[in-house]
Amino acid sequence: MNKKETGYLLGAALLILTLVACGGSDSSSTVDTDTTSASDTDNTQSDTQLGLDPDNFLTDALAQDISTTSCTLSDGTETQCYEIVINGVPSNNEIGPFCPTHIDDDETQGGVWFDGSGELYQLDGEFIVYTKTLYGDDWQLYDETTGEVYVTDTQVACEAAARPDVDPEYQNHCVQCDIEYYNGGVQQTFLIPVTPVALSNPEQVSADIGVALNGVVIAGPAPVSAILAANTIAAFDDCGGHINPVEGYHYHAALGCSDVITSVDGHANLIGYALDGYGIYAMLNSTGEEDYDLDECRGHSDDTRGYHYHAASAAENMFIGCYSGAQGSIEVAQ
Repeated sequence: MNKKETGYLLGAALLILTLVACGGSDSSSTVDTDTTSASDTDNTQSDTQLGLDPDNFLTDALAQDISTTSCTLSDGTETQCYEIVINGVPSNNEIGPFCPTHIDDDETQGGVWFDGSGELYQLDGEFIVYTKTLYGDDWQLYDETTGEVYVTDTQVACEAAARPDVDPEYQNHCVQCDIEYYNGGVQQTFLIPVTPVALSNPEQVSADIGVALNGVVIAGPAPVSAILAANTIAAFDDCGGHINPVEGYHYHAALGCSDVITSVDGHANLIGYALDGYGIYAMLNSTGEEDYDLDECRGHSDDTRGYHYHAASAAENMFIGCYSGAQGSIEVAQ
């Protein structure tokens, strides 16, 4: 069993990622991404986008230049993939904060929480108190005498809570980890097809869906049922990301921090790319409206971008509903 399959998501759930076999490096070639458009944090997109464009990634998001290599996709297609190696931290903003430390803390001292019920909660001290009303009388995330919130503020505590069988000592905690516990970021390699290969039938999303333009993993739905079963809150920051011991920092929601490509036609902004090579765009266009012709995967086509996805709201605890194309793979640096 590989490292992905034995890892665990922050709060309680196992990470499961099916790794797809890929070719060797002897067939690789470098794609130059050191351009002005790749280093800006607010770029303009005007050319037709029918697949991944390496120039859209922020230069500081990458551990090395994007190259191409032979690969085998999830449906057995042998093709060329972009090899994208990320540093594992956002290149355009700071990580955190996550958990408030006192029930008097305001929203600037914590992040957000969403459980898939359709609500996005600000993780302030008031919400910590409210969890007893929201989830039940057995929830007690703070000391009633001092008002201090129970937070996993050490690596030992983080890892004791970030496993399927949460240590009883760390139940009724707001769970957070520090990126410095994990070398300041977990480097990962994405193999994404140069030309997307459409599937005749959509496929279920994996534990990790794709990569954001600022160098952060786009993850599947957070395992909130398992998290809540341990009376824990696996806090997200205001960008919709958090940290676990296997992957480091990763996104479970699109809250605007990775929207670094601005569409000139009023279309929603580009966030990143799914493992099948199709672009993932924000939910809303420049006028604040959502497209309503999306398929079950949250995708549709237009003449400029071809087929592409639109992320769901954070309150839905998802980015996309399924894959419309054959997927590449992700590997964590050993």
